Amino acid sequence: MEKTYYPKQAELTQEWFVVDAAGKNLGRLSSQIAAVLLGKHKPTYTPGVDTGAHVVVLNCGGITVTGNKLEDKKYYRHTGYPGGIRETSLKRQLEKHPERVIEKAVWGMLPHNRHGHKLMKKLKLYTGSEHPHAAQNPQPLAIQE
Repeated sequence: MEKTYYPKQAELTQEWFVVDAAGKNLGRLSSQIAAVLLGKHKPTYTPGVDTGAHVVVLNCGGITVTGNKLEDKKYYRHTGYPGGIRETSLKRQLEKHPERVIEKAVWGMLPHNRHGHKLMKKLKLYTGSEHPHAAQNPQPLAIQE
């Protein structure tokens, strides 16, 4: 009889990675960030268990997209009032709040439950190249193009 491995809390280690998003494709970048947040880069990956790492993303405004997505891709939100739907293009969102673009793309690739919300707290997004997490000694994360 084979037993299923389930990682214990004492066996889990919290790693920190840093990613420079300048010049990276939005979809490829966010899918690889989501995999690291979930812990799929480790051999001890178990669904539903927080085996992932913290990810710090720098230069969020420097991402690239293919095709006409800058004008065609829309982000929607609702004010809560009748007729209160608002839409923003990707180009305008990158100008005003570039970290929200990556946040929304990564969230779409994570489980939409309590576990996913907990993983999103491990994602740190910054528009510049400075971050306050130097004490955690984050390692550079190799993003494949």
